[in-house]
Amino acid sequence: MLPTAPVALLWLQIFNPDSGLANYVLSWFGVPPQKWIYSEDWAMPCLIMMSIWGIGTGLMIYLAGLQGIQRDLYDAAHVDGAGWWAELRHITLPMLSPTIFFNLVLSIIGSFLVFTQSFVMTNGGPNNATLTYVLYLYKQGFQNFEFGYASALAWVLFMIVLVLSALVFRSAPFWVHYEGDAR
Repeated sequence: MLPTAPVALLWLQIFNPDSGLANYVLSWFGVPPQKWIYSEDWAMPCLIMMSIWGIGTGLMIYLAGLQGIQRDLYDAAHVDGAGWWAELRHITLPMLSPTIFFNLVLSIIGSFLVFTQSFVMTNGGPNNATLTYVLYLYKQGFQNFEFGYASALAWVLFMIVLVLSALVFRSAPFWVHYEGDAR
């Protein structure tokens, strides 16, 4: 729920090899200090660990979806003798499927748009270990002034996201259940 740049700066301090919290905690267990984002091996895993910080938005959407499921459905299933697995399979997942669909589309789009973390923390380094597609596009357009190439990269990104989103939308009638939707 926080802006990405300040969160990236916070994690930059956590992964600081000299005075970071990560090495401090690991020192309790006798693990030698790591270079974290300054290491080709650890740079991308550090960005992935940092991205877990942003899971709160999706969880809030799932919570809203769960709260939107009518309690009467669970009561009726309980009266019919359904266990937790049957409730999950026949009530929770079908009623939560629009929320799952929404989060899936947002996650597909968001996964291709990772820029700020790698730009702020490492600028694609060390040795391009954290160079993401959008950061590469940015560097081609605004650092190397290859605007035509950057534009082509943007169109390719657009087409990839469009195709993947279209596949999810095309598959939706088979697994997304909308309340009151007659089949």
